Amino acid sequence: MKKSLEIELAKRSNQVYEYIRDDRYQKRFFPEDVHDSVYLYLSGRQGKALRPAVMMFSCGAVGGDETTAIPAAAAIEIYHTWTLVHDDIIDQDAQRRGGYAVHEEFRRRAVDRGYRDQEAVRYGTAIAILTGDVQQGWAVSMVAELAELGVDPGVVLHLIKLMEMDVTLTLLAGQALDVQYSKTPIEALDEDLIIEMMRRKTGALYEFAGKAGAMIGLNIKDEENELIHSISCFTGRCGTAFQLQDDILGVIGNAEKLGKPVGSDIREGKRTLLMYHALTNADAAQKRYLYGVLGRESASDEEIREAVDIIRELGSIEHTEALADRYVTEAMEYIKNVPESEYKDLLLMWASYMIRRDF
Repeated sequence: MKKSLEIELAKRSNQVYEYIRDDRYQKRFFPEDVHDSVYLYLSGRQGKALRPAVMMFSCGAVGGDETTAIPAAAAIEIYHTWTLVHDDIIDQDAQRRGGYAVHEEFRRRAVDRGYRDQEAVRYGTAIAILTGDVQQGWAVSMVAELAELGVDPGVVLHLIKLMEMDVTLTLLAGQALDVQYSKTPIEALDEDLIIEMMRRKTGALYEFAGKAGAMIGLNIKDEENELIHSISCFTGRCGTAFQLQDDILGVIGNAEKLGKPVGSDIREGKRTLLMYHALTNADAAQKRYLYGVLGRESASDEEIREAVDIIRELGSIEHTEALADRYVTEAMEYIKNVPESEYKDLLLMWASYMIRRDF
């Protein structure tokens, strides 16, 4: 009988967060606001650690000892966290995981200290930018720790190069496109452009998680190795499906589970696949309404609900769900050559979970 994926995810999450919260790291972050900001999303508000888990599953699936990958798994969680901290500034989101975003938390602390309004905003933003910078450097140092556990230094250096150049440039390009597309006429876009943006913004880090896990497990840096290539393609396509599901939850999810308001993508003018599909299939009246709400930060909850009703009516949610299903189904084909094991079972369950989750 297959083990519960939830239990297995929680096990890896606990291992990774125990590593992250070790005193040898905590005592290095100074001053107090930097320490508190670095750990704001890493203590008490931790995520499901899906990227670290799939890295460890991938390491085990190629015959490696998954515990060897813990420093890299912790690194990818911290790396992901710095992108969230900076994304919250870019999107001007005040909430993250059921609490205040870093920039908003430290804006409020500045107000409590007597800062004027604009001074407090600048302080909160400055702390959030510095937090992301610290976390990115921390992530690199954690990958370097793999060498202390017997991973070939050549493999370690290759992983750092991949993370800091390939992944970072791909991810930031996706983020830039996301920002640009929010001001781009919908007629100038198509599904392929939007999906490519999503692959860059989200899929690339999942692809790296699988690739790195397999490299650590095999202790080689050959990206053309059959198992490494198969697993990285698998996790990359699942990562794109994850973003499709994220966009669905952004309009029909539970705000408490999501940890941020439902409908924020609409208020921010995001060109999600949902919105693209809706606008290209809407009649004149529906288009007028959607365009009247899209990108308007002051849109009321009632207006957002009406926009979501139109999106539902046009079949945009079902269309996006079907595409996410297709990506996961195609992803599973890539790991047919991976030997049967409990780790392969976990990878397959993880893939289905990516598009069945409700958070």
